[in-house]
Amino acid sequence: MEKTTKRAMYEAIAEAMETGSCKFAPEVVKEFCMNEIELLDKKAAKAKERAASKASEGDALTDAVMAVMTTDEFQPIATIAANVANEDATVAKCTYRLTQLVKNGLAEKQEITVGGGEGSKARKVQGYRKLTV
Repeated sequence: MEKTTKRAMYEAIAEAMETGSCKFAPEVVKEFCMNEIELLDKKAAKAKERAASKASEGDALTDAVMAVMTTDEFQPIATIAANVANEDATVAKCTYRLTQLVKNGLAEKQEITVGGGEGSKARKVQGYRKLTV
């Protein structure tokens, strides 16, 4: 028996949708589809596992953000980003790291009021602090 390729099977399925007839038996097509679904499930599970391990690892910027934070007072994101000694540390990158630290239970966040300059109103921003673990 000749090996059936994915291409041949997909072409047969497409032809069956157009004409209503297929050169493969229905059992063969069903078996092929179930196998492909199983492969997709395995691939998705592996990707999820890899993403979870990568997310829990952290990186150098996360460590730098954690080192700048204090345990006694909440600091605004802009202050934390300005104090990080990494040239790649933007406010957006620091915000992402801070959110991950909160999700992992290493930091907490709270809304704080930051005073405006002369003639400016005070504004409320998110402040973060390190949890003692």
